[in-house]
Amino acid sequence: MQPRNLARETFVKRERQMKNTAWLVGGLLVAASLVVAHASDFIAVYARVDRVVLEPDASSPEAIQIWGAFSMAKPDDRNDYLPAARGYLYLKLAGDKEAARKEWADLQSVAGSGQIVAFGNRHEGKIRLRKPDERPMNPDRYSVSIGLTRVRGNTQYPPVRALLDQRE
Repeated sequence: MQPRNLARETFVKRERQMKNTAWLVGGLLVAASLVVAHASDFIAVYARVDRVVLEPDASSPEAIQIWGAFSMAKPDDRNDYLPAARGYLYLKLAGDKEAARKEWADLQSVAGSGQIVAFGNRHEGKIRLRKPDERPMNPDRYSVSIGLTRVRGNTQYPPVRALLDQRE
């Protein structure tokens, strides 16, 4: 009778180990999914656009100045944004010029409205916020990502809330 009890005990121990392993793997999967969900914002810029200047002209622009308040992605942190600040972005066409010009037209349409917009990909190049008194030189590259998005609803999201709280 004793060998049978030993076999039963061994079976129970293995079953317990398998259950513990399953719980551990399940817990790790849940933890990993939370990290991925937190890191899902790849937007480069949230902006409240005051005005847009197209260069050399509006009919066939090669560069754009976007004036307003901006929450910019932190360069070395994939999850956070710099404090909202006023100034302008100076950008030039790169890649899909037709799509970029359409986005620029959309930026013109929201200028002065108070509407918050999001654009760019934080992983595609660097965009520098320029001070209002800085001369426009050496524009950054404008990359078309998922397009220009009007931000609606999530006013508690920190980079958006910072723009809403930012006043002249």
